[in-house]
Amino acid sequence: MKTITVKDLMVPLTEYATVSEEATLYEAYAALEEAQNRLDRDRYLYLHRAVLVYDKNNKIVGKVSQLDALKALEPKYAEMGDTGSISRAGFSPQFLKSMLESASLWETPLKDICSKAAGRKVKHFMHTPTEGEFIEMETTLDEAIHLLLMGHHQSLLVEQGGEIVGILRLTDVFAQVFHMMKSCEI
Repeated sequence: MKTITVKDLMVPLTEYATVSEEATLYEAYAALEEAQNRLDRDRYLYLHRAVLVYDKNNKIVGKVSQLDALKALEPKYAEMGDTGSISRAGFSPQFLKSMLESASLWETPLKDICSKAAGRKVKHFMHTPTEGEFIEMETTLDEAIHLLLMGHHQSLLVEQGGEIVGILRLTDVFAQVFHMMKSCEI
């Protein structure tokens, strides 16, 4: 069996949604929609779920996920710190609901969504990748799976010679592994 590498499964940067760090939430959404419309449906089974963010030097410096975009509509989440660690801590649904009420989150749900989307720059709510979110293009699928699992990542930024050249999405890795399982003779 051929060794599968990150290069075999990654989405090239040229095919992914990107925006400047000065772009607004609205512009990020528009870029995502445009990239999804351009997807080669014969190659990619799944739509993109994030937008990559580049700086004034055209270097990728961040990512805006679906969760980041929704959090940007309610700025009080930024005051709460790492909300991901809160959810992983296993708090009860009742406690999480009490946080919603005590922090006055979503008091005016989606009111003024247009002005919020046009007024929030992605640099203020994007996720800045950590060291564990980068992977070399020639890395094996086994190692990529390990990094995805250990970091609880939805994607990894793919590098070649220190430059980001693509993104490895969990959905594509899962599809490949599932395809391999289906070929087993059981």
